Amino acid sequence: MNSEQLLDFALDKVDDMKARDVVKLDVRGVSSVTDYMVICSGNSKRHVQSIAEHVAKEARHAGEEPLGQEGQDVGEWVLVDLGDVVVHVMQDQTRSLYDLEKLWG
Repeated sequence: MNSEQLLDFALDKVDDMKARDVVKLDVRGVSSVTDYMVICSGNSKRHVQSIAEHVAKEARHAGEEPLGQEGQDVGEWVLVDLGDVVVHVMQDQTRSLYDLEKLWG
């Protein structure tokens, strides 16, 4: 998948799990690590973990092995690195604290 297809894929997968407040950021001019970031919220620790796990599992099924997955055990902020797209799934309090939209937007 190219980066735009991977972005659409990630957006579809977080939507499958009813993620809230989904934001996509084009960081191609700002980051040398990734092209896009998807930031979304879950209702609880378990919801955050489930969203991230669903993205990672579906990526594997589509032949896109995640490069990494961090924070799954804690569930406040889980990052799924798909290479050209990095998915951040957060609880509201953590999302407000780090304010990635402002940092990268």
